[in-house]
Amino acid sequence: MGVKEYIATGRRKESTATAHLKDGVGKIVINGKPMEEYFGRKVYHTVVKTPLVTTSTINNYDIMIDATGGGTTGQAEAIRLAIARALILANPKFRAVLKKAGLLTRDARAVERKKYGRPKARKRFQFSKR
Repeated sequence: MGVKEYIATGRRKESTATAHLKDGVGKIVINGKPMEEYFGRKVYHTVVKTPLVTTSTINNYDIMIDATGGGTTGQAEAIRLAIARALILANPKFRAVLKKAGLLTRDARAVERKKYGRPKARKRFQFSKR
């Protein structure tokens, strides 16, 4: 039989990430590039690896990720959610650990829409009494 692959999706702000998880040595590839090359800042490396560190599976899986939309922070957090969901598909026992760490909650915060009669969502034009 072939290699078992687990696929899951994560979203954050305008970003969407699909994680393809399979047995391996801990290689993480995002949009065809190694994670270190795709994300320049080390902060994002930590964010992406959080579910793997939490479940102590950092060197057990190779992960291929397709990330689209948004910016670097949104993509990193979307990838984190996708990996966490894929890990649950691989081993349902990880659910309790990931849930306790807060890695299974989709962050619903997004940019508030601009309202008419205002320069931004909440900012108002300068008030002049006279």
